[in-house]
Amino acid sequence: MATIKIKFKDDEHDDARTALDGYKWKLAMWDLDQKLRSIVKYNASLVMHNEPATNAEIELADKIREEIRDILNGYNINLED
Repeated sequence: MATIKIKFKDDEHDDARTALDGYKWKLAMWDLDQKLRSIVKYNASLVMHNEPATNAEIELADKIREEIRDILNGYNINLED
């Protein structure tokens, strides 16, 4: 089992919190990606609950999902790992 130690100075509380919350950010991005996926794959409207998504909503969800993945890939982050 590997051990990782991260040291921060007393005045670096925000940096420490950012480092510790990395996994939460990944989970939040996963949830957003899945919400957008449900719009594209299942035609589930985000705006009008219990109604089918419009073509514009599906196209926008797909484009936003692609953009998020491009940005994450630029930071060498993969939601699938």
